[in-house]
Amino acid sequence: MIQHPFRKSPRKAAVPNGKKIYAIGDIHGRSDMLDELLWRIKDDAGSLYDAKLVFLGDYVDRGPDSRGVIDRLISLAKDFDNAVFLKGNHEALMLDFLAEPEDLFQWLEWGGEETLESYGVDPVGKTHFSLAEEFSRNAPSSHLEFLRSLALTHVEGDFLFVHAGIRPGVALADQDEADLLWIRKRFHNAAPDARPEYVVVHGHTPTDKPVDAGWRIGVDTGAVYGGMLTAVVLEGDSRRFLSVKDR
Repeated sequence: MIQHPFRKSPRKAAVPNGKKIYAIGDIHGRSDMLDELLWRIKDDAGSLYDAKLVFLGDYVDRGPDSRGVIDRLISLAKDFDNAVFLKGNHEALMLDFLAEPEDLFQWLEWGGEETLESYGVDPVGKTHFSLAEEFSRNAPSSHLEFLRSLALTHVEGDFLFVHAGIRPGVALADQDEADLLWIRKRFHNAAPDARPEYVVVHGHTPTDKPVDAGWRIGVDTGAVYGGMLTAVVLEGDSRRFLSVKDR
């Protein structure tokens, strides 16, 4: 819990000694780009065992292989105890659709159809209820358990990791889940005196290149839109980026 959420420290933000953190932006069904970026991270770190991996959410929708992305993340979770998986708004939409398909049908228009197809579900000519039922049958239980286990935030040293951002002027303990998953302009345009003590590392808002605004770092570089899949590398008080391009 943040005791003094808006008190600024004069020292440079840093991660704990001996840690090298790779925070990975929105993947959106691009398992090919994820595989390539993981190889880049392995080469950079020497071994994935020597890296702390933080995935910032939006693993599914829009891209062609949401199922393959979830397979890879589950495999990482089994093989490494140094990986953190956060929830994105698209994972939330998917789970809400499964629970209330008639009320959350907009998920299909926001990339859900591609996700259904990756699980062998043809969305053409079917009711929302029947699609949710077929999807639940086709999706391995391990996939749904993984999606339901995703965290909303993670803290390492002076850095807060979250999918979209936080509501300015509100302590971390009092943040609303919808803001953590969906917020954009109100967070990006936060006045200096309303910014958090932590440097916020987030995805959610695609940009042509990673954003380092000092107090926030954005790493959604539009992998599913022909852009890049990006990780920010945090070690000590340094920060840099690794990216792979769409092919």
